[in-house]
Amino acid sequence: MQIGVNVPNFGPGTNPETLARWAKTVEGLGFDLLMVSDHVAITPDVAKQYPAPFYDPFTTLSWLAGLTTRVKLGTTVLIAPYRHPLLVARMAANLDQLSGGRLVLGVGVGWAREEFAALGVPFERRGALTDEYLNTLRTVWADESDYGSGRIPVWIGGNSDAGLRRAARLGLPWHPLRFTMPWFRGALDRLGNIAAELGQPVPGLAPRILLRLTDRPVDHPDRRAGEGTLDQVLEDIEQLRLSGAGTVVLDPYNGDPDETLRPEVAWQALATVAANLAQPHTPTETEPQ
Repeated sequence: MQIGVNVPNFGPGTNPETLARWAKTVEGLGFDLLMVSDHVAITPDVAKQYPAPFYDPFTTLSWLAGLTTRVKLGTTVLIAPYRHPLLVARMAANLDQLSGGRLVLGVGVGWAREEFAALGVPFERRGALTDEYLNTLRTVWADESDYGSGRIPVWIGGNSDAGLRRAARLGLPWHPLRFTMPWFRGALDRLGNIAAELGQPVPGLAPRILLRLTDRPVDHPDRRAGEGTLDQVLEDIEQLRLSGAGTVVLDPYNGDPDETLRPEVAWQALATVAANLAQPHTPTETEPQ
């Protein structure tokens, strides 16, 4: 199983120097994948969670490709309805070529109504547009004489049943975001039922979880995967592996934009996890066996 990191490409502390340090830290610690998120118009609903400056994912990843050599580069997630699919196909194919085949394209439908309105995209049609655009990407990427890439991995983001159905129908890895483990187990059952209903195999799994290390165990029922002591986090990662996840993405952003002014805190948490991932993990008495 591969382990990725979601890097904040937004917020008051984010600038080219910080992004470069993030990339070198993620690659230097041995992680397999570096991912960034996507917004185009930083409308009030977006700014509450992800304030400006917000660096465009394609531009940012293209620049970071030149500063790294090994780590894969991806989006978690690109909001499909925001851009014409032929533009996305071109930018993604070019980035994949320029990076030596390192792109992973996580795709979602979006949630920010005000941003959709600012871009002139109908919010109510975001699911249908995403389906249409994904079909277009597959079609144009198949023409290697033009777009030159038919092998870019695509993940289907979203925690709704519509997202589960989209992943199963297209046979693409499901990329759920920031959840509790009980919810994830229930969602896996629903995913299996949907796949069986469609006559499709169960798609791959590439979940993104929180990374928040604590000194004491977190034992409330709403504890999210990746939240708690190092033992709890490592156990969550192991349970995801046993569930069939091919990649797990760690998200060290806890929701306060001022965190971007202190990236060293996140780097230390990532270093702690990286140093222990290679070690055999034995659950403690407070963890499920």
